[in-house]
Amino acid sequence: MIMKKESSAASQIAEAVWIGSSLFNRNKTSGSSANMSFRHEDHIYITTSGSCFGNLSEESFAVTDLEGNVLNGLNPSKELPLHLMMYRKGESCVSAVIHVHSTYSTLWSCLDHQGRIDDVIPHYTPYLEMKLGHIRLVPYAKPGSSELFAAFKERLSDENGYLLAHHGPVVGGSSLMDAFYFLEELEESARIAWMLNSIDASDSLDIRRRIICLPPIS
Repeated sequence: MIMKKESSAASQIAEAVWIGSSLFNRNKTSGSSANMSFRHEDHIYITTSGSCFGNLSEESFAVTDLEGNVLNGLNPSKELPLHLMMYRKGESCVSAVIHVHSTYSTLWSCLDHQGRIDDVIPHYTPYLEMKLGHIRLVPYAKPGSSELFAAFKERLSDENGYLLAHHGPVVGGSSLMDAFYFLEELEESARIAWMLNSIDASDSLDIRRRIICLPPIS
C-alpha cells in the first residue's frame, strides 16, 4: 500500500515536470515566475520558491498539509495561499492548480474591463466556455501579498479560471493534465481576443489608452 501511494505521487511529479517543460519551452512562462501544484491524498505538492518550469525535478516540490504547513523542509511558492483556496472550494473537485504569466492572458488582464468581474474574456470561439467556463477577474494587489490573497478569496466562486489583474491566470482542474489543457485554452482565447481587439482599433494608441497604468511598487 505504501509503495502504491509513493508511485502515484511520483507519477504526478513526472507529469508536472513534463507540463512545466512544455510551458517553458513554448514561452508560456519564463524565469521563475510560475507555480504549479497538485493534491495527493491529504498533501499538497507545490513548486518551490524561485523554481523554474524549464528544469523542474522531484526536488522542486515542497510538500504541505491542507493548512499549508510544510512537511519536507522545502520552501513553497509564496503564492501557496492561492492554491490552497482553490483546493478548499468544496464540490469543485480541484486536484491541480497552475499559475503562469503567459503573454496574452496577462495582456488581457491589463485592460480596463470597466468594472466587469465575470466572464472577462469574450467568447469568440466556444471552446473556453466548453472546457473551463467563465473567467473571473481579480483586482490588482502586489504579488504574494495578503491583499492579493484577500482579493482572490473575495472573488472565489465555482469557476476554476481566474485572471489576476496586471499579473496573469490561475487555473484549477481535476488533474494536472486538465489544468494544463484549461490553461492552454484560456491563453489561446486571450490571444484571439487580443488580436481581434487590435484589428478593431483604428491605431495602436487606441489600445494603449484602454490599458490601466499601475503606480510604482513601493
